[in-house]
Amino acid sequence: MKFRVERDALADAVAWTAKSLPSRPSVPVLAGVMLRVTDGRLQVSGFDYEVSSQVSVEVQADADGAALVSGRLLAEITKALPAKPVDIAAVGAHLELVCGSARFTLPTMPVEDYPTLPEMPTSAGTVDAATFAAAVAQVAIAAGRDETLPMMTGVRIELNGSSMAMLATDRYRLAMRELEWNPDDSEISLNALVPAKTLNDTAKALGPIGGAVTLALAQGNAGEGMVGLAGGTRRTTSRLLDGANYPPVRSLFPASHNAEARVAVASLVEVVRRVALVAERTTPVLLSFSEDGLVVEAGGTEEARASEAMEAAFTGEALTIGFNPQYLIDGLQNLGAPHAVLSFVDAFKPAVISPAGENGEIVPGYRYLIMPIRVTR
Repeated sequence: MKFRVERDALADAVAWTAKSLPSRPSVPVLAGVMLRVTDGRLQVSGFDYEVSSQVSVEVQADADGAALVSGRLLAEITKALPAKPVDIAAVGAHLELVCGSARFTLPTMPVEDYPTLPEMPTSAGTVDAATFAAAVAQVAIAAGRDETLPMMTGVRIELNGSSMAMLATDRYRLAMRELEWNPDDSEISLNALVPAKTLNDTAKALGPIGGAVTLALAQGNAGEGMVGLAGGTRRTTSRLLDGANYPPVRSLFPASHNAEARVAVASLVEVVRRVALVAERTTPVLLSFSEDGLVVEAGGTEEARASEAMEAAFTGEALTIGFNPQYLIDGLQNLGAPHAVLSFVDAFKPAVISPAGENGEIVPGYRYLIMPIRVTR
């Protein structure tokens, strides 16, 4: 194998593939990226039996072939190379990489020991790449991180005709985003539970490419299905999580509310950040709403206390409600709007945060539900 490739194209391809490689692989070859040259194209692949990533790049090929090298090391090297064409050649049990006056020699692993990447599942439809990336980011923030509860670490994708809904929850907050997409079958009705980290990383990388993302789903037995995402020359597949017993989380959104507040997102985020400085990790911030506006307070150890008032348009009975400050900030920052509407039933029931336009009207599509923390005053 011998070829020449542009440095930026190589660095992007290797970074895309290496991001999903395991840090502690069960066998050494799974820490590698496969470089395979055929017909003037370089294919860079990674696979850990859960997630596969693949991208192809145009190259000037002198000899076809394949080599398997450490993915993380190659990613670090290609990122640090000068902005010049890169010459790569497989020589015996090594890979030689030359860029300008920089020269690297890397040991290779046996190509024949590398597992075959799974095929892409059947295409289900397409969705605008930038819209999809923004929507996934809004939802993935609420997914759980606790691997002992794998169901909560996923994003549930619900496909019904031309409507796509994504939901995620860690039991303390719940995010839901609804958007339009282009199904291959207008009668489609599918649900899939996709690992949130894989979905978010992939959508974030495909978003800037523009165009459309192809969503591919193969329905096997529960938990045995696959999801595929493809955009441009990149594709990723992932095993689905078992979502057979996923809770009916939509029912958590209250049917009505008794109080409502409209606030400027940037101002509230700043105030919560400042006030939370005195709060311990498990201590809530208190939001006291009245017709006079909003007061944000927090208390910590050794009598440390903070409070700050800010403008808010509030309707309903005055109430004081406590929230985890980071969960509150996460929800506000992912609204994608300058103003937020906070809807309350009472101080002990979940509150819903929705994006609002300049005139204060709720923008449909995204909702973020957050559980209150009971406080005694």
